Amino acid sequence: MSDLANRFTENPILRPADLQPYGKGLKIECLLNPGVFRYQDKVWLIIRVAERPDQQEGHVSFPILDQAGELSIIEIDRKNIDLGLSDPRMVRYENADYLTTLSHFRLMCSEDGIHFYEPEGYQPIIGKGPYETFGIEDCRVTEMDHKYYLTYTAVSDNGVAVGMMMTEDWLQFDRGHLIFPPHNKDCTLFNTKIGNSYYALHRPSSPAVGGNYIWLADSPDLIHWGNHRCIVRTRKGKWDSVRVGAGGSPILTQGGWLEIYHGADEQNRYCLGALLLDAENPAKVLARTADPIMEPDMEYEKNGFFGNVVFTNGHIVDGDQLTIYYGASDEVICGATFSIEEILTRLT
Repeated sequence: MSDLANRFTENPILRPADLQPYGKGLKIECLLNPGVFRYQDKVWLIIRVAERPDQQEGHVSFPILDQAGELSIIEIDRKNIDLGLSDPRMVRYENADYLTTLSHFRLMCSEDGIHFYEPEGYQPIIGKGPYETFGIEDCRVTEMDHKYYLTYTAVSDNGVAVGMMMTEDWLQFDRGHLIFPPHNKDCTLFNTKIGNSYYALHRPSSPAVGGNYIWLADSPDLIHWGNHRCIVRTRKGKWDSVRVGAGGSPILTQGGWLEIYHGADEQNRYCLGALLLDAENPAKVLARTADPIMEPDMEYEKNGFFGNVVFTNGHIVDGDQLTIYYGASDEVICGATFSIEEILTRLT
């Protein structure tokens, strides 16, 4: 069954060459998985920008931050027997894991939702503190009560955790704190209270027992989270057999909360699917797509830094039209439109 995406003819809409590096001595390796929001009558993306040093023959080098946010570069001889490079995203050295790139966030805006530029006066958002020394990744944005809440992946040698910050003007940020400790990621907030509680989807991971499943948590104040429930598991033999994770904020429809999520299989092929959650009790999954609503079919989705990937963190809703912005092949940013009604007909 063909996917439902109407891809922008302009795809990819953003490439690494479209931005300048932030880190001294670094180059932009990839653009990934933007958060999406409306602000000042424009569509905005908060893009994960992954940078690394130029690689010298015979060596591998990668950047890290100290707790004050200052950059340093580690260089290792490729002949070192303690060096592991089986995954292009990771470096394993002396029984410790590092990232080959260092990610930060950049703001881009557009009047038409297709042609994006970096506006003046908005600074890059860089990792800070002991839990962000390997960078910050994959931001989701949720607007509530004229404030914007950013949930993102905070990476360090302490592990992979979920951080949150808040802003009203995208110039000043309350950096907040970690809301979920390691190992956790793929966190997105519902854009309104349900009853007296805030809700979030998140993805704790268990490398031994259990798996990479979508969980639901609630909170009275967006600070203290509990009542954790596993609501979506992987499905053996299907396109989402190895890991699943939330995309952008759930969308309230007449039938319930529609959530676009990603799934991956044993070949690390990432596709998008959809869930429908009960409007009053989002722990109750009403329906789920058997097949993907979007698959990596285009050349720019199949080949890149880490190929066969479509991955979304955010979208814009205009009536029945859902515009999803997504990372393709872990390298470029693209867009596609969907009919919400058509997605709902795929749910079983």
